[in-house]
This record gives sequence, C-alpha cells and structure tokens, in this order.
Amino acid sequence: MLKEFKKFAIQGNLIDIAVGLVMATAFGTVTSAFVDGIFLPLVGQVFQVGDMSQAKIVLSHAVIGANGKIESPESAILYGKVISSIINFTIIAFVMFIIIRIMNRLKPADPAPKGPSQEQLLTEIRDLLSKK
Repeated sequence: MLKEFKKFAIQGNLIDIAVGLVMATAFGTVTSAFVDGIFLPLVGQVFQVGDMSQAKIVLSHAVIGANGKIESPESAILYGKVISSIINFTIIAFVMFIIIRIMNRLKPADPAPKGPSQEQLLTEIRDLLSKK
C-alpha cells in the first residue's frame, strides 16, 4: 500500500490536486473581495439600500442593560450575505465552466482506431456483393 501511495504522489496527481485546491481557495477569496467590496456596494447604491452585503432584516434589536452590557444580542436575517454567496457561487461556477470548456478544446482528439480504412471496407463490401 505504501508503494501505491508513493507512486500516486510521485506521478503528480496529488500535487495537481493540491495546486488546484490552493488556486481555488485563492480565487474564491478574490471573488468574495470583489463581490463584497465592489459589486454589492454599487448594487446597494443603485437600489438605495446602502451596502448590500450588510443588508439585513432585524427581527429583534439588541437589548443593552443599564450597566452598558448587552443583555440579548440582535437577531436578524442577513439576506445580504446570502445574496453575496449566491453571486460568488455564480461567478466561480461560470469561470470553472469556461476553464473546463477551454481545457476540453485543447485536449488532443482521440486517435482514429487502427483497422481497415473506409475505402478498404467499401472495397470488401463491393467484392462480397459482386460474388452473389
């Protein structure tokens, strides 16, 4: 089993997976920064709701006691974060689709199976038909 793992790791499969994971994580971070820092504030300005990534529906406000400490925290539905996550997912899924599409186009076509050519097959069929 150790030999199999060593062969697997040395062939590059493990390294390819690790590099892909690191790149995907970095791309996800960049996408989140773009969506939360640039895209959603602009959308919020268009719809005049402020920063869309911070949008929420407050169910109950925080209760602060006389001593200044929070007795019960705010309870809210953070729909801005959901919108942000959906946009992040859509961007990442689209980019992955484009990358896979390009990779499939760059892949060499499967070689034609070895065997008789089309002309040879047609010749054999003609010869068989002429014998009857």
